[in-house]
Amino acid sequence: MFNDRAILITGGTGSFGKCYTRTILERYQPKRLIIYSRDELKQFEMQQDFPLERFSCMRYFIGDVRDRERLKMAMKGVDFVIHAAALKQVPAAEYNPMECIKTNVYGAENVIHAALECGVEKVIALSTDKAANPINLYGATKLASDKLFIAANNIAGYHGARFSVVRYGNVVGSRGSVVPFFQKLICSGADYLPITDMRMTRFWITLQQGVDFVLKNFERMQGGELFVPKIPSVRITDLASAMAPNLPQKEVGIRPGEKIHEVMCPSDDSHLTVEFADHYVISPTITFTTRNNNFTTNALGEVGQPVAQGFEYNSGKNERFLTVEEIVAINHLAGVA
Repeated sequence: MFNDRAILITGGTGSFGKCYTRTILERYQPKRLIIYSRDELKQFEMQQDFPLERFSCMRYFIGDVRDRERLKMAMKGVDFVIHAAALKQVPAAEYNPMECIKTNVYGAENVIHAALECGVEKVIALSTDKAANPINLYGATKLASDKLFIAANNIAGYHGARFSVVRYGNVVGSRGSVVPFFQKLICSGADYLPITDMRMTRFWITLQQGVDFVLKNFERMQGGELFVPKIPSVRITDLASAMAPNLPQKEVGIRPGEKIHEVMCPSDDSHLTVEFADHYVISPTITFTTRNNNFTTNALGEVGQPVAQGFEYNSGKNERFLTVEEIVAINHLAGVA
């Protein structure tokens, strides 16, 4: 579905954007693939991997999601948008709340309006497990963003863009995550690995799995769904053991806004949650006046079943946990020692 189509990725120079770009170029022949981001250095560095001379469909657009007019200019003639731009660091968001709100909430609104005005066909916004039952500002802004994108389907009406959201957990080796943090400590000869809480668990997904899930959901989406993949969990202590089996671990205390376990499908949304073979869908809390409100069957004809009342998809209660050996193998595939 991406052949001869124009695609734009906000925050396209990030870990997801680069993997998404590589995957699209390997599997499809897009008309244009637009990288929209605000950092000229990262765009320059990305152009070394995806030069215009080799990939004539590539476009590099410097711009901020806070700038609606620039977004509208970049989205002219675009068919599909992936909204990956966000301020994601939990402590930084706690210390700079309005900056986080301007990018994650106002930026989401700008992406929606630009997509509507430019006649974009489909938009998928990336969310996070921290948006479910949020206790930190980052999670709260992403929950607000999720709600904006879902509600945008009513604004679009009968013939406008379709908007959906993809929510998943920690990405192995992504910038700013715990894996490169541990790796840096190990390489610098640290005496121990700091663990904020020994009980801590997280959902675990590779970049490629995240990209493939987003690609598939462009085919599945009707507009209004929040997609959640079925993925394993890891114990942070097992992750530390996998990366440095001979280093001791030291509990240093939980950080501001950090949870012991993460949730992707809250129990309060169980009456809205539908289970499919490899993912869940959280249906909208609102009723669409111009759209199908039945999300038990998706656009590919896949059929799901409502979950039991009170069901919660929690990283600490997951049916599947990665072993230390499996973590080692996944880290190796992700290019992490």
